[in-house]
Amino acid sequence: MLCYVTDRRGLTVDSVVAKTTLLGKIEQAAKANVDWIQLREKDLAGRELAELAAAALQRMGGGSRLLINDRLDVAVATGAAGVHLGDRSLPVGEVKHLVKERYPGREFLIGASTHSVEAAKEAEAGGADYVIFGPVFATPSKASFGAPQGLPKLRAVCERVKIPVLAIGGISTENASECLKAGASGIAAIRLFQGPADLQALVASLREKAC
Repeated sequence: MLCYVTDRRGLTVDSVVAKTTLLGKIEQAAKANVDWIQLREKDLAGRELAELAAAALQRMGGGSRLLINDRLDVAVATGAAGVHLGDRSLPVGEVKHLVKERYPGREFLIGASTHSVEAAKEAEAGGADYVIFGPVFATPSKASFGAPQGLPKLRAVCERVKIPVLAIGGISTENASECLKAGASGIAAIRLFQGPADLQALVASLREKAC
């Protein structure tokens, strides 16, 4: 499972150009068959995020599944595949209940960012479809969470929950396979998917190493 986590501000300082460039990256990711694209643009207001999500879905053409970071309202309104919850989001169980109550029968993914075995187990108990665990390796984008968790802690999480676990934080083509060996169902990353000019070749390489 491959998940591209977006960060338009990491592309350019020009806000207008950043959105256009990001949509291009999303289109490339979909064409390269990246499984999930998590739209993680925390600074955008609801309307702006919804507009960006709608534009992203048009560019994707059904090639990947779009997840909206934190904003359940935007995810539902735009027809995204699901929502990804962070540390300060609504609890997984509450979101699960809301979706079941208001949109019965709708297929909708609910995932959560976790940084410990306990948090992963809590997310699973609340009804999460998957968790993203990290940071596994050192990375600037996750420096605020402290020292890297490392492969042993990733393995512990994978052993304690039954839902898919995606590793995040400093993931590269060199260490991605180590995450899978530790029990992860896949990887999530910003720079790994946002940086390369030939994303299709990168995705093919990652999938080959996973076999």
